[in-house]
Amino acid sequence: MQVDKREKFIVLGDDADNVIQFASFLEYIVPKAYKNDHLVIDLLKYEQMTLEELLSFLVLSNKQRAKKLSFVLVNKAIGIEHIPEEIMVVPTLEEARDVIDLEEIQRDLGF
Repeated sequence: MQVDKREKFIVLGDDADNVIQFASFLEYIVPKAYKNDHLVIDLLKYEQMTLEELLSFLVLSNKQRAKKLSFVLVNKAIGIEHIPEEIMVVPTLEEARDVIDLEEIQRDLGF
């Protein structure tokens, strides 16, 4: 797994080529090593990703968001119109940073 610690969040990327296994591994490792961190999951290398594969991150996303932590997936294989509102997906790492900044402002304002 690739780990890139930024100022306000951590970017996690997959070293292998199996998105479902990566999602499963993250469900195991995040509660142990990243339970208090805002996370960006870099899935840009998966250019042919399916909605089902993307949704394999939904449980972890819900757990992080329940703790008032950001969880943002980065992938542009699936059109935004097909992605449920319960999961945050953006097409670039820059937009992921912007989302985390906006969510931080919302939390500070009590939303």
